[in-house]
Amino acid sequence: MVVVYHNNKRVTNISLERDEVLSFNKNFAIASVLTDLAIQYPTSKIIWCHEDYKSILNLEEIRELHHHNKIMLSYKPGSFNFLPKQIGYVEDSLFVNINKDVSYPTWQMSSMVGVIHATVLLALYNKIKLDSKFEYYLNSLAKVCQPLGLLCYSEPKLIKEKISFYNKKSSSFALFKFVKQHYKTRWIFLLFLNLVIYEFKFPFLSFVYGCFFKNRNNRNINLDNVVFNSSDDESYDLKTIDVVIPTIGRKKYLHNVLKDLSQQTHLPKNVIIVEQNPFLKSISELDYITSESWPFKIKHIFINKSGACNARNLALDEIESEWIFFADDDIRFDNSFIREASVLMSKYESKAVTFSCLQKNEKVFYKEIFQWTTFGSGCSIVKSEIVKNIRFDIKYEFGFGEDSDFGMQIRNMGNDVLYFPSPEILHLKAPIGGFRTKPDLLWNNDEIKPKPSPMVMLYKIKHETEQQLRGYKVILFFKFYSKQSIKNPIKYFLNFRKEWKQSVYWANYLNQ
Repeated sequence: MVVVYHNNKRVTNISLERDEVLSFNKNFAIASVLTDLAIQYPTSKIIWCHEDYKSILNLEEIRELHHHNKIMLSYKPGSFNFLPKQIGYVEDSLFVNINKDVSYPTWQMSSMVGVIHATVLLALYNKIKLDSKFEYYLNSLAKVCQPLGLLCYSEPKLIKEKISFYNKKSSSFALFKFVKQHYKTRWIFLLFLNLVIYEFKFPFLSFVYGCFFKNRNNRNINLDNVVFNSSDDESYDLKTIDVVIPTIGRKKYLHNVLKDLSQQTHLPKNVIIVEQNPFLKSISELDYITSESWPFKIKHIFINKSGACNARNLALDEIESEWIFFADDDIRFDNSFIREASVLMSKYESKAVTFSCLQKNEKVFYKEIFQWTTFGSGCSIVKSEIVKNIRFDIKYEFGFGEDSDFGMQIRNMGNDVLYFPSPEILHLKAPIGGFRTKPDLLWNNDEIKPKPSPMVMLYKIKHETEQQLRGYKVILFFKFYSKQSIKNPIKYFLNFRKEWKQSVYWANYLNQ
């Protein structure tokens, strides 16, 4: 390990793990010094720490936390980050609203303390400018590389004790520059518009300044040459696994899923099927559960109530194994799926993974393992211990957002959700089962229909910042205009405001 101490402007001291002090050019920017160190020590972890916090730097913990080369960790206590909260006008992802109490996925890095492997810095050599402002450079590096497979976290264990930390937030000039360099061009205009609408600011000079910068999302950047170098690439930790499958009216498709499970090279211990039929006095149609022989135990729960949230929660109460495979009733997968998945999850030391689940001939967009922004309740494997005390929120039943909300519960417990492009799951997208009834939602009879769905609004109120919600409102306003019948802009604006207010009302009602 190489430890770099700095004062946010220049490097003040560099030491090796064995306490050897290194010489350096004091006139170089901090980012330049880090890159030079990566060239000199290409197999080392490069740690940075503000000189005022040297005494609380947790070097012993870093060895455990930074367990493979494609991880970048950083931490700064408090609610303020380098970029102001106005970044929420531009980005609506979960990486903006950081939970500082646990290890949490985010590209928002801090100069206070952090660690990255030298091979990552070498992969970016001459591809990302070594900014003179160190914290800007760290945020830029993480923002560019996170979609390429660099796992970036806010990690409170990097310091030994909680402290108060303050550093000057970036200016509006830096914010507009960052947006122009890391997002599509239209976002710099939308940022300006949001600041005018919601904060009565007119940062024209910052806007013009930002327009002169080029985007940094260089397609030539990749981390393929970063050797993973985990402790044991072929470790196999997935000992026992239960499968959770809610189903309704898909007898044939479910049978195929069970057949695929029965042929796995690593067999599940239990398959928990929650069969739903909302009609009273109805009986199960899944006769093959008892008429055929299966190499695992099937726990069959039949209920006269529909709803995937309720069904999955009932199944979670029956879990016995160390791992859970959340599966849909209309998917197919190879006989080595569980085995291959477990090897990769052990390699990454991941406790929650959503797998590629595409329809036949559907275009593949994501080819890297990276930090996922939602959760797939029909194509994910998680460790049982991390969902022991969480459940699918019934407030989202028959609507949208239960998957994303469940994923956020996992993350707020300190566990990330990764996306694995392989092993693949084939999603058949079967027709809706024949026993479903149209849900009677509270707002179905409202004269003014809520826009967006109250479930979508509920998720955003629970998990996003005020700026993210405002930014979403502006985007929805423009997107929805062409899809509705009111073409008079003023009438449309007034009607949209009523629909939004109605959505907020029902979301708050659900959230009681």
